[in-house]
Amino acid sequence: MRKRVKKQLFRIDLGRTHYKETWDLQKKLVSLRYEKRIPDCLLFTEHEPVITMGRATSLSNLLCSRDYLDERGIDLFEIERGGDITFHGPGQLIAYPIIDLTERGRDLHQYLRDLESLIVATLADLDIKADLKEGLTGVWANDSKLAAIGVAVSRWITYHGLALNVNTDLDYFKLINPCGITKFPVGSVSNLLGRKLDLKAVADLMAANFVKLFNYEIEIVEDLNTIFIDNTDNETYRISLPKEEINENN
Repeated sequence: MRKRVKKQLFRIDLGRTHYKETWDLQKKLVSLRYEKRIPDCLLFTEHEPVITMGRATSLSNLLCSRDYLDERGIDLFEIERGGDITFHGPGQLIAYPIIDLTERGRDLHQYLRDLESLIVATLADLDIKADLKEGLTGVWANDSKLAAIGVAVSRWITYHGLALNVNTDLDYFKLINPCGITKFPVGSVSNLLGRKLDLKAVADLMAANFVKLFNYEIEIVEDLNTIFIDNTDNETYRISLPKEEINENN
């Protein structure tokens, strides 16, 4: 039997970031990936408090005023991924895969199922038995939603991704109907285990499962600037994403 060759994957750990800067970074990496200047990438980050509204967001699922969010220092963005409203913030592990789905048969729905499997496997490493809900995207444990998935695809390159509540302050979710769902509560890994976890350690577990599931050889990018020095003609790399995009979420 012919052995499958592992593909190269850049792992990029961004630390804690403001949403807008990471959103802009994803778009730059999407363009570079489309032009085949870089391999697939996996970004990890932890955001400052932010609420994002996908293309299918109902404003009724935002349960407070924009002025109230401003007073609390919570950003609000309308973004191009599909789906409804969600929260990102400290203690939540965010993973943004930048992947060329052309090499995976351009099967977006399978990609979403693979992301769910990735989260389930990572939670199993933490001795948490997680499951799925028929008709809903995401991962649950004890009927509480631990992880949300929201992606966009441009020219068959993925961006956006998944959010796993590790040590997240769940009170933030009282400001919204997360993903438009009111039937099930939101939960966190730390609440289930009764202790807080090191976010980087959880990212390491997820990265290990990611390379096994998607068949990669990982390369850690220590300095993000090297990507742009090596792959762009000038310091301000201009990007232009097409209007035709595919979106799935929540």
